[in-house]
Amino acid sequence: MARPAACLFDLDGLLLDTEPLHGQAWQQATRHFGMELASHHLLALRGRRRLDCAEQVRQWLAEAERQVPSTDELLAVRQPIAERLLPSARPIPGAPELLARCLELGIAVALVTSSSKAAVGLKAAPHPWLAGIHERVYGDDPELAAGKPAPDPFRLAAARLSVPPPRCWAFEDSLAGAHSARAAGCQVHVLLPEEADLAERLVAQLPKGCRLVRELTEVNLSTDD
Repeated sequence: MARPAACLFDLDGLLLDTEPLHGQAWQQATRHFGMELASHHLLALRGRRRLDCAEQVRQWLAEAERQVPSTDELLAVRQPIAERLLPSARPIPGAPELLARCLELGIAVALVTSSSKAAVGLKAAPHPWLAGIHERVYGDDPELAAGKPAPDPFRLAAARLSVPPPRCWAFEDSLAGAHSARAAGCQVHVLLPEEADLAERLVAQLPKGCRLVRELTEVNLSTDD
């Protein structure tokens, strides 16, 4: 692949190691209503907007014949847990360096996240290196018709950068994000989870044409490969 004209970055699990923290918050919230989430449940929630995740959790609770709270009731339990945990997230190894390399090479960059603008502010505050990403598509972006796995977030980011999606490299770690970026027409790089069973499950459900990355340090922006 030729050097990209733009790099579109997911945030959670790709630039910041927040997914275990999000998982803890959903697990504790769901446990409050009588259900224990399995690893495949948590994997399915990755990359999706908060309200979409809440609806999925409510569906699982109904299927398990547990108490089904309203979305507001569920989030009233979950959000304080998440807000306490998320500021402690560390950068994914290689993420600051990959972003710095993009900026050094003059490659346009954008953040394409399912998180709300307020949530990104909370998570990004301890990480000034993220300030290098000026263009951002949030999960609550007023111009966003649908969130991941729909192609809308990546199409919107590419349009704002004035770069055709096929010239964009999208970096994702979730099934929803990979499907979103691929449907938008981007060249997709998927960072695999360290856990072998989760990686195997993820790879089995990825769309065709994704490049698999075990560490962000593997990404070569400088030359064709």
